[in-house]
Amino acid sequence: MHDPTLSMENMEWRARAREVADKYVRPVAWKYDRLQEYPWEIQKRLKEAGLFRVFVPKEYGGDGAGVLNLCLVVEELARACGGIGVGFAVNALGSFPLIVGGTEEQKQKFLPAVASGDCLTAFGLSEKGAGSDAGGMKTRAERDGDGWVLNGEKKWNTNGLVANLNTIFAVTDPESKSRRLSAFTVECPHEGLRIAKIEDKMGIRAIPVVELALENLRLSNDSLIGGKPGLGFAHAMSTLDKARPGVAAQAIGCAQGALDFALLYCTKRVQFGEPIVSKQMVQQILADAAMQVEAARQLVHAAARHIDAGSPKANKFAAMAKCFATDTAMKVTTDCVQLFGGYGFMRDYPVEKFMRDAKITQIYEGTNQVQRMVIARNLIKEAHELDHLEGYMPIPEAQR
Repeated sequence: MHDPTLSMENMEWRARAREVADKYVRPVAWKYDRLQEYPWEIQKRLKEAGLFRVFVPKEYGGDGAGVLNLCLVVEELARACGGIGVGFAVNALGSFPLIVGGTEEQKQKFLPAVASGDCLTAFGLSEKGAGSDAGGMKTRAERDGDGWVLNGEKKWNTNGLVANLNTIFAVTDPESKSRRLSAFTVECPHEGLRIAKIEDKMGIRAIPVVELALENLRLSNDSLIGGKPGLGFAHAMSTLDKARPGVAAQAIGCAQGALDFALLYCTKRVQFGEPIVSKQMVQQILADAAMQVEAARQLVHAAARHIDAGSPKANKFAAMAKCFATDTAMKVTTDCVQLFGGYGFMRDYPVEKFMRDAKITQIYEGTNQVQRMVIARNLIKEAHELDHLEGYMPIPEAQR
C-alpha cells in the first residue's frame, strides 16, 4: 500500500520486515513468550532478509538506511511480537556507541559482522543503583599497563545472554563530572564476564534480560571506544537519542498489533444479537485507539527524520516520540484487553501479551518521567524564540 509520507526505500524496508513478521514471527510469538527462550529460528530469518543492515553505515557492510527505516522495521516486527521487536532493535542500541564514537579500526572490526547478522550486540549502561541517573554508575575501569581492568555489575542487560559483543560503560575518572565515563567493547564470552542472573520478566519474554558481573575483566586499550577515556557520557547520550525512536516504534507495533486483533474480535463477537462493533461505546474505543496510534506513529517518524537530518532538535523530538508513543501503547493495549472482556484476561488470546510487552517501553531507555524532563529542558532553552511575544504581555488595555 502506497504511503505518501514515505519514500519507496522506506516502503521496501517496511514490506521486507512485514513479510518476515507475518510468515515467521507471528506463528511462534506465543511459543517463545511461554518458553522464555531466545528465538534462534527468527534470528536466522532476520539475517536471511538482510534486516540487520538497516542501521549500519554503507562503508561497513550495511545499507546506511537511517533511523526512520530502522523504526519501520521494528514496528512491523513488534506488531507480531513485542519481544522479538526489541530483540532486533537492541542490536542497534548496542552498535550505536561504535557508530557514533568508535575508531575506524573498531568500526571495521565489528560493524560488518553486525550488518550481516553474525554479531549480536547488547548495551551495558544501567546498574542497580544507576538507571536514569547514569552519573551514579559504580562500575570502575582502572588502567593496568597498556590495558584496563573492569569491576562492577550491569543490570537489565537486554540480549546479554546471547550477545557476541557488549558495549560496557564504566567510570574511568571518578573526580570528573563531564568526562567521568568511558565505553568499552567486550567480546562475549570473555573471562571475567559472568551472567549473575537471568531475569524473569512480565513481558518481552522471548528476549533474555540479564544481570552481568564484571570480575577483574581485563581489556586491551583497543577496546576503549573512541580510543581515549572520558567520552562515555557523550557516547551514551548520543546513542540513546538515536535509539529512543526505535523503542517508540516497538511501542507502536505493540499498540497496532493489539488494535488489529481487537478490531477483528469486535466484528466477530456477538452480544445481544449483533456484533459488538455495532455498539457506539466500542466504536469510540476503537476510533480513539486508531487516532492515538497514528498520531504517535507520525511523531516517531518526525523524530527519526530529525535524527537522520542531524537536526539540533533531535534530542527533544526523540524524547517526545518515546514518551508519547509508549504512553499511547500502554493505553491502547489496555483498552484492547478491555474490548475482549473476560477473554482479554486469558493467556489463550493474543491481546494480553501486547499489553505485557508494551509496559516496559515506558521504562527502559529513559523512563517517561525522565523524557518529560528532557522535553521541558529543551522547551526552556527555546523560550528565547518567543521574545517577540513579550510586547503582548500583559494584554494591552484596549483589548481587555
